Amino acid sequence: MLRATLKSLLARKVRLLLSGLAVVLGVMFVSGAFVLTDTLGRTFDAIFADAYAGVDVNVAAKPKIAGSEMGGEQTAPFPAATVDKVRAVPGVAEATGVVAVDGAQLIGSNGKAVASVGPPQLGENWTGESDQLQLREGHEPRTDDEIVINQGLATAGRVKLGDRVGVLTPREPKQDFTIVGIAGYSGGRDSIGGSNEIMFTTPMAQRLMLGEPNTFSSVKVNAADGVSDESLRDAVAAALGDGYVVKTGEQLSTDAAQGFKTALSFFNRILLGFAAVALLVGTFLILNTFSIIVAQRTRELALMRAVGASRRQIIGSVAVEAVTVGLIASAFGLAAGVGIGALLAWLFGNLAGGLTLAGIGVPAAAVIGAFSVGLVITLVAALLPALRASRIPPIAAMQDVATPDRPLTRITVAGALVTAVGSALLFLGLSGNAKGNTLATILGGVLFAFIGVALLTPLISRPVVSLLGAIFAWSVPGKLGRLNSGRNPRRTAITAAALMVGIALVTGVTVILDSAKQSVSTLAKDSVKAELVIAGVQSGPRPPSFDPAVLESVAALPGVQLVDGEYGDMAEVNGERTWVAASSNVAALEQIFGAKATAGDISRLGPDQMLFSSDTAKSRGVTVGSTVTVQLSRGESHTYTVSGIYQSSQLTNPVLLPPQAARDFAMPKPVQGFVQLAPGARVADVQPQVERLLADSPEVSVADRDAFIKQQTSSVDGLLRMIQILLALAIVIAVLGIVNTLALSVLERTRELGLLRAIGLRRAQTMRMITVEAVVISVFGALLGVAVGSGLGAAVVHALKDEGINDLVLPWGQMAVMLGLAAIIGVIAAILPAIRAARINVLGAIAHD
Repeated sequence: MLRATLKSLLARKVRLLLSGLAVVLGVMFVSGAFVLTDTLGRTFDAIFADAYAGVDVNVAAKPKIAGSEMGGEQTAPFPAATVDKVRAVPGVAEATGVVAVDGAQLIGSNGKAVASVGPPQLGENWTGESDQLQLREGHEPRTDDEIVINQGLATAGRVKLGDRVGVLTPREPKQDFTIVGIAGYSGGRDSIGGSNEIMFTTPMAQRLMLGEPNTFSSVKVNAADGVSDESLRDAVAAALGDGYVVKTGEQLSTDAAQGFKTALSFFNRILLGFAAVALLVGTFLILNTFSIIVAQRTRELALMRAVGASRRQIIGSVAVEAVTVGLIASAFGLAAGVGIGALLAWLFGNLAGGLTLAGIGVPAAAVIGAFSVGLVITLVAALLPALRASRIPPIAAMQDVATPDRPLTRITVAGALVTAVGSALLFLGLSGNAKGNTLATILGGVLFAFIGVALLTPLISRPVVSLLGAIFAWSVPGKLGRLNSGRNPRRTAITAAALMVGIALVTGVTVILDSAKQSVSTLAKDSVKAELVIAGVQSGPRPPSFDPAVLESVAALPGVQLVDGEYGDMAEVNGERTWVAASSNVAALEQIFGAKATAGDISRLGPDQMLFSSDTAKSRGVTVGSTVTVQLSRGESHTYTVSGIYQSSQLTNPVLLPPQAARDFAMPKPVQGFVQLAPGARVADVQPQVERLLADSPEVSVADRDAFIKQQTSSVDGLLRMIQILLALAIVIAVLGIVNTLALSVLERTRELGLLRAIGLRRAQTMRMITVEAVVISVFGALLGVAVGSGLGAAVVHALKDEGINDLVLPWGQMAVMLGLAAIIGVIAAILPAIRAARINVLGAIAHD
């Protein structure tokens, strides 16, 4: 039986190859995700081990605010006397005060700030050369207007030794410096992990990066001979007390690398999610392929039953074919995944400023995941065809090979039940009643909805396909193609369902994101009464900012009625982590953002007063007159009195502090500015003047309100394009499904095609017939996808009304494009099967059994 199975498998190797290709593509994503995260994880391990190689023990002050959702903690400066205290601890050979804070940006030769997508942009004090850091050109900074930069930054900014350059820092406006040295690192590296480093004199680093003289952000400690890092860490911690965090260099390396690995795990889950979509589509393809093959082998399988094969052996025969396809496809998918993982790691390294990647490895998770997924998918997809094959009676060996299509009652009932389950899960997830499992509930609902619709598709396939085929029924090939596409509803439905999944997801995501964009745009246009906005596009962990002195200068311009600068930071409000804001002009709350007071006075704010939004006030139990303790990123905690409460909206912050509080924000500069013009003033007259005032703030620009909205929502367009590209893989697999179905169908109808050719159907007409069949199936799948995707997207938008997404936008233009592309996909998918059909030998086909 095994020998017969393998011979049968080899006889259909091309057909099974197309099925296996779907598994290859899905497995490629799975293994590629694990290879990528493993490579980058080992890369960051090496980077941080290298960065802290010269540190035995490190001392830093405890942050005032715990790490944010992005994983970072704000640097808390401590007095220089702490360095002397550490130096006096027995076992310390050397203690060096260090300033190293993210947020120093060099203005390159093109006048723009050198950006960084991920690695930090460190402003540091020069502490001398070491085994790791050496000057390649020039000398150390000797005066406060001199800096040393690393070679990576010099290359990115296209600057050289002796150039006079501007530098942006978190706590002061742009200042100009002379590059007196360019440094490199051991091993010929231009940077460590792609980071950009600007090294000042110690007083200047303290002033620009910490905002306080005679302070440091950390102490680098080297142990004396014979003293272990752990014992020295404990001694230093005991000497300094609870206000400091003391770690060994190894601990620092491990903790820093773990933070990046946590972010990578999120990216890994995204890739695995797209792999799941690809594998779901591939399941439809494999199910269809094995179903058709079993139908075509009815006589062969019946003969096996007649000569003594048991039902278990028949099931085993189909299972062996599935396992063989799964194993081969998994092996190729794993190999392709290693290549894709290496390519993505290389792209990530280049985008991150030229990371030196660790060697590409194949972790056990990639191998186990590849073969587990590949085998499970093929076996699950082949299960129903295998059971169907085992039920073929021996008497079928004496009957015609063709098998009649079965009634649709059972599959329709099953589809209705599965769709109902999916709808219920979606309702629970989107209504917020999933009790902590919202995402899993929604994803489960989407999965059940797709399966349910696929099971219901045969019920509607014949009438819909007949209607679509009527477009081509003006010719004989068109009529034949129309009839062929509707002759087997189950086969047509499964083929169309594979295409439906990809197009439904693209359509649904587009509906959600376009609706969110439109809602934000409508809200901003209706609520923001500012003709000009000062802002930038955030590309790293810190938002673009500008000199607060610009606000006063803009307010003095003719034609300007009101100017507001917005600051923001994470704080602890009565011990709870809360996003807080500060406004340079509290009057803007009413006059620009249209906020309404629900209690107290919101038109003014004293230095010891604060405002709450109504929702936040209700959830925190505060009223006008309540006293609230606020701990910001810097400084000591401060007690404020609630002087007013304003109506919550999508544009207002939960808590508003007086402008004086911004000094203790992690970013003490405004990140946005709003300019309201006086009646009669023209944007075209005022905007150029504001642009000139922003000459020293190249991170930001001034735009009118419509351009600002477009600028802020541009990231949504980028996200949508990325999702569409990744989901295109599912559509590619669906195209393979159409090719496979048509190829098998041509083989199945060999005698029929021979007879048609014999009675006068020309080769060109035969090709047109197959093409019409493919186009009808493709457009049918696209119609299903557009309908299901629009429905899912609309349901999500409705559920997000409380989050401010109030406008439902259906992308009619994109839907039309998808239907047009589906027709083109059908034509492409039909090329090979149509050529094969046209080349059939007429006499041989008529004699075909």
